[in-house]
Amino acid sequence: MTLAGLTLLRPWWLAALPAVVLLALYAVRRAAPLGDWGREIDPALMAYLTRTGSVLGGRRGANLAAGLCAGAIVLGLAGPAIERRDTGSFRNLDETVLVVDLSRSVAEGGNLQGVRETAAAVAEAAGTRPVALVVYAGDAYLAVSPTTDRDSLGTTLFALTADTVPDRGSHPERALALASRTLAEAGVIAADVVLVSDGDGIGEAAMREAAAIKARGWRLATVFVPAKAQVPGAPPPDRTALSRLASVGGGVSADIATPGPVLETVAAPTAQHLAEGGYGVVAFADLGRWLLLLAALPALLLFRRSA
Repeated sequence: MTLAGLTLLRPWWLAALPAVVLLALYAVRRAAPLGDWGREIDPALMAYLTRTGSVLGGRRGANLAAGLCAGAIVLGLAGPAIERRDTGSFRNLDETVLVVDLSRSVAEGGNLQGVRETAAAVAEAAGTRPVALVVYAGDAYLAVSPTTDRDSLGTTLFALTADTVPDRGSHPERALALASRTLAEAGVIAADVVLVSDGDGIGEAAMREAAAIKARGWRLATVFVPAKAQVPGAPPPDRTALSRLASVGGGVSADIATPGPVLETVAAPTAQHLAEGGYGVVAFADLGRWLLLLAALPALLLFRRSA
């Protein structure tokens, strides 16, 4: 979460801030001299007792100090941070894997040109991060190893045809397993796996692979390819199954006509990807510790001894 130029690594702690403010205001208001006795004693008598030192003041200041201390602690726990200057050097820890369905229902009955263009757009959205390409039908193949050479990747993408994968059928689970192995072998921390498919062949095996991707701290997004023509013997497209797969994989779903949500996810900065993967300390300098130190200043007032 980004707020006023700072990134909050643990923004859920801000939910405690309103409660701290209300409790501090209540404590300050209740901390009147002698509590409710101030309303019962004659004002002239109270003034005399105050002048002679017989009445000690309330602890409004102490309660206010406690409230300021608690507020600073909450803000510190929210993790305000600034991005490190060398975050770009960690881009190899953040990769994108394109998984393209080339089964007959997509390559012959779907919009293959739209598939190529969407895959190219995802690669461009990844910026300077490495991108790999996995193609599949009845089996899965690593067509392009993780690379930052967009020209070479684009050439391969626009050379994809219905004959690129010789194996008939549709086994997305094999493609997702290959994508996972590719990322694991590269020691990737944060990753986006983007599946471009019509939803054919998605079953329990594919769901298990999607869950495994999410468990590794990566995300699986899907892009739906609608049918332009019915291929004899091929099942109809299944948008629902593809959306459910993205949900299990912790990502978003879209279609080739409006791939915006997927492109925005992939285009997020490396620092944000690393933070979402639990490695925020690599990409951000956490300023929360200094706020905790600042909280110690009003806390010192709580130890002040009365005369």
